[in-house]
Amino acid sequence: MSTDSRFSVRRAQRGFTLIEVMIVVAVIGILTAIAVPSYNEYIRRGHRADARAGLLQAQQWLERAATATGTYPTTLPSNMTWTTDASKRYTIALNPATTSSFTLTATPKAGTPQVGDKCGNFTLTNTGVRDASPLTMGATVDECWRK
Repeated sequence: MSTDSRFSVRRAQRGFTLIEVMIVVAVIGILTAIAVPSYNEYIRRGHRADARAGLLQAQQWLERAATATGTYPTTLPSNMTWTTDASKRYTIALNPATTSSFTLTATPKAGTPQVGDKCGNFTLTNTGVRDASPLTMGATVDECWRK
């Protein structure tokens, strides 16, 4: 067998080397390590927006009821509390329930990824005061209510 024939056999056996495959796997791993947390935060942010919208909807309902009757209702309708809605990651509650004022609270449901979220529980009062607590990871109330 001549040198030329061995060279042509090696040339015909093309493919990826182990090093090339390991480099590709490492690059995919690095990209995944960056992308997955960003995607998870994007999803949590969407559920926070849903909770804020639910609080505003409940606030509007309470204000309409107070306009019609002269006092705030002391309970929310069950469809506004989201306790049985599996697609929601928060429950909405009316605390404390008095006829002259209210505080609405959106609390993450147990067993959902929203538990331990950096914005914690959202609150909204009859005077329009918005709050979020406990705040973690450097979050601010303004940031939590905006994003």
